[in-house]
Amino acid sequence: MTPLSGERKQGTVCIFGTGDFGRSLGLRLLQAGYEVVFGSRDPKNNSLVPQGSKVMIHTEAAQMAQVIFIAIQRDHYQFLTSLTSSLESKVLVDVSNNLKMGQYPQSNAEYLSSLVPGASVVKGFNTVSAWALQSGALDASRQVLLCGDEPKAKQAVVDIAHSLGLTAQDRGSLRAAGELEDIPLQLFPLWRLPVWVAAGITAFFFFYLLVRDVIYAYVEKDQDISYRIMITLANKVFPIVALVMLSLCYLPGALAAILQLYRGTKYKRFPDWLDRWMLCRKQLGLLALFFAILHVIYTFIISIRYNVIHTRDTEVIKQIKDNQSEPFDSAEAWATDSFLSLGVLGFSMFLLLGITSLPSVSNTLNWREFRFVQSKLGHLTLVLCTAHCFLYGWDKFLQPSRYKWCTPPPYMVALVVPCVVLVLKLVLITPCIDHRVTRIRQGWQRPRKGSGGGHTTVSTGKATSL
Repeated sequence: MTPLSGERKQGTVCIFGTGDFGRSLGLRLLQAGYEVVFGSRDPKNNSLVPQGSKVMIHTEAAQMAQVIFIAIQRDHYQFLTSLTSSLESKVLVDVSNNLKMGQYPQSNAEYLSSLVPGASVVKGFNTVSAWALQSGALDASRQVLLCGDEPKAKQAVVDIAHSLGLTAQDRGSLRAAGELEDIPLQLFPLWRLPVWVAAGITAFFFFYLLVRDVIYAYVEKDQDISYRIMITLANKVFPIVALVMLSLCYLPGALAAILQLYRGTKYKRFPDWLDRWMLCRKQLGLLALFFAILHVIYTFIISIRYNVIHTRDTEVIKQIKDNQSEPFDSAEAWATDSFLSLGVLGFSMFLLLGITSLPSVSNTLNWREFRFVQSKLGHLTLVLCTAHCFLYGWDKFLQPSRYKWCTPPPYMVALVVPCVVLVLKLVLITPCIDHRVTRIRQGWQRPRKGSGGGHTTVSTGKATSL
């Protein structure tokens, strides 16, 4: 990437600091048509700055521009007190971040404002990386979060962000700076609960199957089949976790609808646990897709396993020696083909849900299209996957030998949550109940006891997809 040549149409922007971020930002500004001036302790050491920019001492650089990006660490802010007169009425954009949350009692931007009280400090660009600026933000976040106390100063920063092809979001006054500085330090905050849920479900079914299959065979039949743990056991756990996690994506929506019906209004907050659950539905769905993909991959490698090949060859040789063959079972053939067909259809729909959840795809869909895919097709996916699991069991649940140590087969346990979700959904889409839920989400409220009559409140916002 090289700076644009020709006549400049933008103003001048100053950057204090010639590190990676400062140089990347300077290059992007040059490409957008700005004149860039770097403030440095050593102006002669300018070999790394973008071609076309200028390097001066801080005092001279500050006099060249109205907007100054402070691209240095907080530990070096103290020298700015000597530039108080030069920074008077300037817009200082603090782009710094800390090494850990709560490192200082005061945010970097507020600390900067206390050092240079005559300047207008704006916190911004700290959530955009140097790599994102270098790549043109095509493969990274395009959003610039900013906050500050002066509207005109914030607008100046917004204009610069727009000229760089970025979007800007105002997060309020400078008191929000601490929150913005914590954002780059967060590690998948919305993924923690889904990951713990997935880990818990996986651990439960793994040990459940370990007891029923491996330990039971060793204790009751004196057989060592521990080799099945790596593939067979895992390939039973993965589809169960995928189905349960997919069900958990749609269960909170049903619970929310029931709660709204009970309250007769949508103008009451959901319980915190339900709010948190609904906020992480996308992550639950993506983890469910991950386990479904693992199930497909493990299924493909079953036929090349040693014990499968050995068992198959042994059975064929035995039939040849005995001059016998297994009779063709038409019912079993129908069940097997239907089981595999539903599995393929369910997994294909699963992939479609995952693809449409990507920002690059979901941003091209309007609200109705997105809701149709994630709600209507999502429930259809759940129906297909649940039917796939039902056909896996077929008539096996009638066989007493399947209830080892009086425990039900794992696929029966896995069907509990999806069946509950589908039954609740079936009840909620009945015309009389669906009509009432729709009215509530459009703003209708149940008349209170003792009131003179009912009243209707119409919401101007979009109805929440549940």
